[in-house]
Amino acid sequence: MRTPPRILFVGNFLIRHWGRGRTGIDMRLMAGATRLNWPSLSFAERDIARFLAPLGFMRKVGAAMMNSRLVKTVRNWRPDVVFISHCDYVTNETIAAMRKAAPGVRVVHINCDPVETEHCRAQIERRVESCDAVFVTTAGEILDGWKRQSNVVGFFPNPSDPAFETEDNSKKGDFKYDLFFAGRPALADARAELLDALMPKLDPSIRKGFFGMGKTPLVVGRDYEDAIAASKMGLSINRFEGWKWYASDRITHLMGNGVLTFQYGGNDMQRFFSDEETVYFMDPAELAEKVAYYNGHDDARRAVAAAGRAKYHALFDARRVLKCMVEAVMGEEFSEPYEWASEIRRG
Repeated sequence: MRTPPRILFVGNFLIRHWGRGRTGIDMRLMAGATRLNWPSLSFAERDIARFLAPLGFMRKVGAAMMNSRLVKTVRNWRPDVVFISHCDYVTNETIAAMRKAAPGVRVVHINCDPVETEHCRAQIERRVESCDAVFVTTAGEILDGWKRQSNVVGFFPNPSDPAFETEDNSKKGDFKYDLFFAGRPALADARAELLDALMPKLDPSIRKGFFGMGKTPLVVGRDYEDAIAASKMGLSINRFEGWKWYASDRITHLMGNGVLTFQYGGNDMQRFFSDEETVYFMDPAELAEKVAYYNGHDDARRAVAAAGRAKYHALFDARRVLKCMVEAVMGEEFSEPYEWASEIRRG
């Protein structure tokens, strides 16, 4: 890139949660842009739509006003690339108006939800014709169905940033919880079945920090961060398993903070992490056995957690993730050998 690209991030910046939300991919990518010295600007789609809604509840009116403000923002700021995450309120007509407001702008849709859900697929299919690129946190043949002659479709990993992943639990020896998991319940959720099968197999001495799933209160915001900081080991498990390279962003929260991370071995994550950097399992019995082993062998726990933390930050730093997507959508040669580049389809 000859000059730093100007990036506009349109996503969920959780303003209305007043500090009780969980920092997500949008914020990490924006941090990556700042560390790259790229000019960047955020546009909080959901919050602006709700703040503009008359009386606070006329959302259709608020959404229409938000779309108008988004086009105005693009016209005023003239970005080179606009990233639009889930953003159900942003219309394709608005994307077309953005192109007129800033000729030459590239528009990228990013989606971190599991592609097995109908809502996620509908979001993606809605954008494949209107956006220059679509990136999802799943790899494999499913990407082929969204490829068009004029777009880029590919995988992107959950990004990390040292301002968000601030802990290094691999260096700690005193914890409140031996094993951590937090999640919201959902329909067709494989996590509930796994946890139900795992619980009776765990040694009663294992101190469990399990939050949510309809059984215990969910922790969010600072409480979520504090729970991770107090955890020796954690479960990176997903609503749907068996999809190539798919993981929810909890893998970033765990591995990025030096929490020894257990994950399902059937998602082909071995492409990125070895057995010396994370712990793979195939069923609840194997998971319980490995939890017991690492709970009783702290030197091994520290070594794997430290190696996993270092590897995650090296591979999936938000600067690398963002740079890869921008280079792809701008039609440039990749500036470095991104480990996931084989799952990016370019025209």
